[in-house]
Amino acid sequence: MRTEPKAAKDKDIDGYIAKYPIKVQKILEQIRMTIRKAAPEAQEKIGYQIPAFALKGHLVYFAAFKNHIGFYPPVTGGDDKFKKEKSIYEGPKGNLRFPLDKPIPYTLISKIVKFRVKENLARAEEKNNKR
Repeated sequence: MRTEPKAAKDKDIDGYIAKYPIKVQKILEQIRMTIRKAAPEAQEKIGYQIPAFALKGHLVYFAAFKNHIGFYPPVTGGDDKFKKEKSIYEGPKGNLRFPLDKPIPYTLISKIVKFRVKENLARAEEKNNKR
């Protein structure tokens, strides 16, 4: 269950983050910076009413909940590379849940984002070559 009021839709990630308690804001901002560092060319946006990053398609989404941070890398066929590392965080439908009372795995987030960048760029290149 999301912890912020549902009244207003956020126009940007700053607005989304600002609605949370300071402790959660710091985590969300660190996740944001981790993603930006791993994918400096990606664009920030709000998608499905939560923070998202895109580069030649969707990269990742993240959201704050009462007891965890949800991290949503689109399910991909080649993500076995991180299977063991992310298995302790797996939630339904391929999303990850990082408990707020445990250290957030920023290194894992970075690895996943870098993988997604490579995947999206390869898919875009393949599309261009078919034209």
